[in-house]
Amino acid sequence: MKRVFVGMSGGVDSSVTAALLVEQGFDVTGVYMKNWTQDLPGMRCPWADDLADAKRVAVQLGISLKVYDFQDQYRQKVVDYMLAEYQAGHTPNPDIMCNQEVKFKLFLDTALADGADMIATGHYARLENCDWCVEVGENRKKLLKAADEQKDQTYFLYRVTGEALGKTVFPLGEYTKSHVRKLAEERGLATAQKKDSQGICFVGSVGIHEFLQEFVETTPGNIVDKHTGKTLGRHDGAIYYTLGQRHGLDLGGGMPYYVVDKDMARNEVFVSRDLNDRSMWCSYLELEQIHWINQPAKEGESLRVRLRHRGALHPAIYSNGNLEMQEAERAVAVGQSAVLYLGDEVLGGGIVSGA
Repeated sequence: MKRVFVGMSGGVDSSVTAALLVEQGFDVTGVYMKNWTQDLPGMRCPWADDLADAKRVAVQLGISLKVYDFQDQYRQKVVDYMLAEYQAGHTPNPDIMCNQEVKFKLFLDTALADGADMIATGHYARLENCDWCVEVGENRKKLLKAADEQKDQTYFLYRVTGEALGKTVFPLGEYTKSHVRKLAEERGLATAQKKDSQGICFVGSVGIHEFLQEFVETTPGNIVDKHTGKTLGRHDGAIYYTLGQRHGLDLGGGMPYYVVDKDMARNEVFVSRDLNDRSMWCSYLELEQIHWINQPAKEGESLRVRLRHRGALHPAIYSNGNLEMQEAERAVAVGQSAVLYLGDEVLGGGIVSGA
């Protein structure tokens, strides 16, 4: 009987994941990853409540629950990375870094050393054997989009290795969210009606603006009309703004302004009312830190690229670390991830370094 350690966050998805694996006959152990426990002014970190919910479900399922304290590593690998990227004027994705460094590296390695054969999470994604992996005797898996397009989370998983996926189970890949809720209700799980968490991946409902205010010192600066050079207003820090942003500018009535550029050295944010401003659109992307789950894309291969979670899949040609898109895409910021798909398979992707 294979022993599977399930990452249990206290939410409905991971609860149903554990329940399904128990019913399938696995030797299941729950693990709560204590990644962040710090309260922020006026905002309480929900970690204790989430742990309590995970414990309730574990009792219901008759499984043990361990707590892995990853706070130091999480701060270094995820939080410090995110802060540095925002200070550089980029738009990072901490959820992607969390999966790369914590869930499918630190958690996986710790669980295997602790006696697990495999790990499982509540991600909406599917796995499949790859022919060449079997031929060469490697235990690797291909990553495929989830059956539920609205809940598909492969965008956040593109930096996981095929080797790590070979030791992973995604029981929810074939289900819709509504079906998962129904499964939780049928089993009377304590988290069946619990709302999904929003905001930053590790601090619950806290928005990125509020989080950055606590950890990064900023100074006010000017909001400038890109075309006229006129100062239109003031902002409280250029790091809070990203390309294409419309809300939070407080520039009065009339047609809306959009962020089209920013100068971090001068702490200035540039805006325009023109949705067709060339700064807002790009059809050629330069990538860095490229990661392939198994084998790299072929030069000149026609793929599809996703530039944000739940974003549309755009046809593109991959060549020498760059992407030539068949249609221009709006508001692609440096630091975003470009995830590459061949059919339903996620090949990998990279960080946008230029457009």
